Amino acid sequence: QVVAVYGTLSDLLSVASSKLGIKATSVYNGKGGLIDDIALIRDDDVLFVCEGEPFIDPQTDSKPPEGLLGSHTDWLTLNVGGRYFTTTRSTLVNKEPDSMLAHMFKDKGVWGNKQDHRGAFLIDRSPEYFEPILNYLRHGQLIVNDGINLLGVLEEARFFGIDSLIEHLEVAIKNSQPPEDHSPISRKEFVRFLLATPTKSELRCQGLNFSGADLSRLDLRYINFKMANLSRCNLAHANLCCANLERADLSGSVLDCANLQGVKMLCSNAEGASLKLCNFEDPSGLKANLEGANLKGVDMEGSQMTGINLRVATLKNAKLKNCNLRGATLAGTDLENCDLSGCDLQEANLRGSNVKGAIFEEMLTPLHMSQSVR
Repeated sequence: QVVAVYGTLSDLLSVASSKLGIKATSVYNGKGGLIDDIALIRDDDVLFVCEGEPFIDPQTDSKPPEGLLGSHTDWLTLNVGGRYFTTTRSTLVNKEPDSMLAHMFKDKGVWGNKQDHRGAFLIDRSPEYFEPILNYLRHGQLIVNDGINLLGVLEEARFFGIDSLIEHLEVAIKNSQPPEDHSPISRKEFVRFLLATPTKSELRCQGLNFSGADLSRLDLRYINFKMANLSRCNLAHANLCCANLERADLSGSVLDCANLQGVKMLCSNAEGASLKLCNFEDPSGLKANLEGANLKGVDMEGSQMTGINLRVATLKNAKLKNCNLRGATLAGTDLENCDLSGCDLQEANLRGSNVKGAIFEEMLTPLHMSQSVR
């Protein structure tokens, strides 16, 4: 075909593609020299275009001459996952001589017959992620097109052993991550979240930061607050029925008059919190579990805690005046210096508990020493 040569090399490739019905990617002169600038074309040149395969002189042979793929011109073609890349052996070897990719192309005979019908070296990897690696080996810059997953490029760089590129990619991935937001969740944000969630859906708020938030009088039933930060929160009159507060931080919070029926507070930290007039008593028999909780200095005066599990909890210096602890499990509980005056401890299990300095004046039920308190 006779093709007019004008404009840029890209213009020439576009016209040749249209004329010849192929996707032209490379232009060679009659001697097999790769042309990368249209200014290198002379008026009497006969040009050959191809889709990326190595140059074959049609006047001499229909097959690539022995050793043409790299030994004479240093140019070679890779078939990476079905996509062709034309480059030089020195590009693949020189920048990262200790990489797996360099070892693959240092010796001519290492590939054997692992070439396709065009003579391109077959590599069963993703072409999308290989392209940034090849460009990096060409000019030393990490350039990744929009929409390319950096993690995919990183995996390919690790596969081919391009160590210096791995460092660039790890930095780029770290910089692309949004900064972590550790600011507390406000009441407004949480209420919006509650309203947008179906009532039958399980709300999982594990590890979230609600520090200092006003969550008073909200319906928080069955919500999973495991390991959440609820320190200094206002939870007065909130409905926390069957909520999971395991290992949550409730230090300094106000839970006065809250509904805590069936609540799970295993190993939670409620040191210095106020739980006055709270209701832990579930008529259906579901018992609140505060086993191992840190309740130092809490004020639980007047709370209903029938059947509550406070085994091995720490209640040192707590105010439990006029609490209903009937049938409560207090085995191994630290009640040192607690004010238990006016409490109902009928059928409570105090085995092994520490009641040193505790006040039991005006108890509704006498404390039986047979319960092995210490």
